[in-house]
Amino acid sequence: MRRLPIPLLTHTIGTALLASRDAGSNSWQGSFDLGRSVDTVTLDADGWRWRGQPLPYPGKLKERTLYYFDGEAFAPISRYAGKLIKLVPTEWDVPTFEIDGIKMLPTAKESPLDDARRKVALVQPAGKAVLDTCGGLGYFARCCLDAGVARIQSFEKNEDVLWLRTLNPWSPDPDSSDGRLHLIHADVAQAITQLPDAHFDAALHDPPRFGIAGELYSQVFYDQLARVLKRGGRLFHYTGSPNKLTSGRDVPREVARRLQIAGFRAELALDGVLAVRK
Repeated sequence: MRRLPIPLLTHTIGTALLASRDAGSNSWQGSFDLGRSVDTVTLDADGWRWRGQPLPYPGKLKERTLYYFDGEAFAPISRYAGKLIKLVPTEWDVPTFEIDGIKMLPTAKESPLDDARRKVALVQPAGKAVLDTCGGLGYFARCCLDAGVARIQSFEKNEDVLWLRTLNPWSPDPDSSDGRLHLIHADVAQAITQLPDAHFDAALHDPPRFGIAGELYSQVFYDQLARVLKRGGRLFHYTGSPNKLTSGRDVPREVARRLQIAGFRAELALDGVLAVRK
């Protein structure tokens, strides 16, 4: 996964940039990587320069959309291949992503990275080998790296999500992880069958909703998770909090029961299930 070194724009940043130009300023200072750093750019009538790179001014920018320079103009960070997948800015700088308008990460109360950090802490990754089943934007992996994980093997099935990661400054870069992060483009439901027994000390499982990826909530998959984890290995399984009144199901408790059958001690924790391999 090669990180693309290009500036990103939001509606707020683009508006401020254009306002500074219109006010006659020859420079503007701000962040073009979602709050990770601050740059001073030079402005003139025809365009602007970021780190010496000449760039055109953006056209009209929409809110709740991130833009990247595609070589010709600033385009939305989105792709459509049967479903619309897009990177979405948040008030926390750290973006989330959506698939057909459905937000994939919680952002109502805190940054998705802070949310991930609380969940990762439950599996105590320091010095451990960790399985990350559904990598997404990589926030679980990033928190594991920050916490001193020895090795994390991360799977992501969706090629477009992997592309989003190349443009997201908050996604961890495997090439800058000292060999600790191994990101694999594969469907974990199939790939897990090829992993050795008792290979991991801990696991993080953040699957799509049950209605989208029911196989990742199945007894067969949980049996595989039990097989690849060492005894005493900790697992956090994100389930979200589906409404029992509308769905007619209590997904977290269903998950806990299946994990117990697979050989785990399981209890509800945060917005998911924390389990320990017996």
